Amino acid sequence: MRLQILTLYKRALAMLAAERHLAILLGLASIALAAVQLAEPVLFGWVVDALSKGNSAFGLIGLWAVLGLAGILSGVVVAIYADRLAHRRRLAAMAEAFNRAIALPLGYHAERGSGAVTTTILRGTDELFWVWLGAMREQMTAVAGVLFLIPTAISIDARMTAILAALAVVYTLLNLYVARRTRVDQMKVERYHSDVTGRLVDVLGNVTVVQSYTRLAAESEALRAVMGNLLSAQYPVLTWWGILTILQKAAATIAMVTIFAIGAVLAMRGELSVGQIVSFVAFANLLIGKLDQISGFVVRVQQAAPALDRYFSLVDEQPAIADKPGALELADVKGDVVFQNVSFNFPGGAAGVNDLDFRARQGETIALVGPTGSGKSTTMALLQRLRAPDAGRILIDGHDVADVTQHTLRTNIAVVFQDAGLFNRSIAENIRIGRPDANDADMENAARLAEAHEFIMRKPEGYHAMIGERGAALSGGERQRIALARAILKNAPILILDEATSALDAETEARIKRALDALRKNRTTFIIAHRLSTVADAHEILVLDQGRIIERGRFGELAQAGGLFQRMVEQGGFTAPASKAEEDLK
Repeated sequence: MRLQILTLYKRALAMLAAERHLAILLGLASIALAAVQLAEPVLFGWVVDALSKGNSAFGLIGLWAVLGLAGILSGVVVAIYADRLAHRRRLAAMAEAFNRAIALPLGYHAERGSGAVTTTILRGTDELFWVWLGAMREQMTAVAGVLFLIPTAISIDARMTAILAALAVVYTLLNLYVARRTRVDQMKVERYHSDVTGRLVDVLGNVTVVQSYTRLAAESEALRAVMGNLLSAQYPVLTWWGILTILQKAAATIAMVTIFAIGAVLAMRGELSVGQIVSFVAFANLLIGKLDQISGFVVRVQQAAPALDRYFSLVDEQPAIADKPGALELADVKGDVVFQNVSFNFPGGAAGVNDLDFRARQGETIALVGPTGSGKSTTMALLQRLRAPDAGRILIDGHDVADVTQHTLRTNIAVVFQDAGLFNRSIAENIRIGRPDANDADMENAARLAEAHEFIMRKPEGYHAMIGERGAALSGGERQRIALARAILKNAPILILDEATSALDAETEARIKRALDALRKNRTTFIIAHRLSTVADAHEILVLDQGRIIERGRFGELAQAGGLFQRMVEQGGFTAPASKAEEDLK
């Protein structure tokens, strides 16, 4: 575990600082409530002594009633406002973790998986909620009550107080022992919780594959196996905490019997009144109740520790790429892009790209082709600063992208991915991701250019139709056209088409080519493709293999150069250019 339990607890409480005034007020109310609860056993003893001596006890009973009413009201106030505060801070903590997660590099998510990251956020914020609520609604009162009880009990009889002190020591030692015995196992439990959630997200996200390959029984069995691991890790922890409860109840019973026995002896000697014995019995009940609360809270914090540790690890994670102090705002971009001897290797020494050196002038189209894993997508990730080069520079209009803000850099780049990347929202919302402030006319125009308007209007809800998770309610071609509309609406000076028409049939691709040609006009465009016909129209084609540019030129030149590109053309990887396209490039 990265942080110790006490450190985790202190850090969790420190997160209430945003509303410190209310937190402090609740703390003071809890302390006042503890004082009221402690006063009741004392008044109980006084009332018993008064009655046993034949004296009037109405004044004491009245005071007891007033204090009891004050305690009830204080308890209600603490419960309501502590609950509200905990709910607000939980949502704030969730937002903080969410903002951190979406800013972290792609490698972070690829390594951990979306299920694990989701579990970290949800379980972490749930445990924070219960820690805060328990601390404000019960634990402050419990701790204050124990602290107040000691001097109060001593003032009545130190010998009887020793019994209570022994009970408190036994409770503490038992908790420490069980906490130490279950610490490692509880960490395993959290890991298995993450495995279960990850499995659920993974399978539900690929439910089409599961059904198509008749994996229903196999996936259910695999999930049961993971759940079995979780239970196997959880049972020993539950057993220890169950044993702790039994031992604590035994200690409480022994303490209560001892109080009565010693109290009876002292009363027979005339050293303790009946009312004082009654007070100590009430003290014992109060102490047992408070120790149970504290013990239960300690158990909860112990069990929550791995989830809290993972949550804090997430919010402490630093983005691999951050803006430099005083980074420039990239404005009035023309689209002149230069790669100067750019190299990048993935962590662990995995191949990336090496010595990339090329230029895309304003309005030019550059095509990147090559085998899978040759570095095409990595090159475009470097341009967007999703990754930072190990060597070399990337310039846009003469500005090193490392010196400009990531926000303004990416604002000036529109991307159409192979996976359309759609959200479970309406069609309009998905298109407007390109430009949230766009009006309906601009959005509809973008959809028309992307050849999407007609199929959208055939839907009963039109642009307000919900498209399901990752656009599941749409066909592959429809998803891709929504993604194209989004890029068209963004109207950025630099365009990246990453296998942008891979999901389209030949007829649809031909229609969308008109939209792409219009979209590329006066824009610097980078195309990653295997069969896209617009590769033929590129001003320059860069052929990558194993992270290096091994050929460059126009389609006609490369198709007859006897190299890798010619072999790809001969294998049917590309559409040969029309003669008119060749003439247009001359």
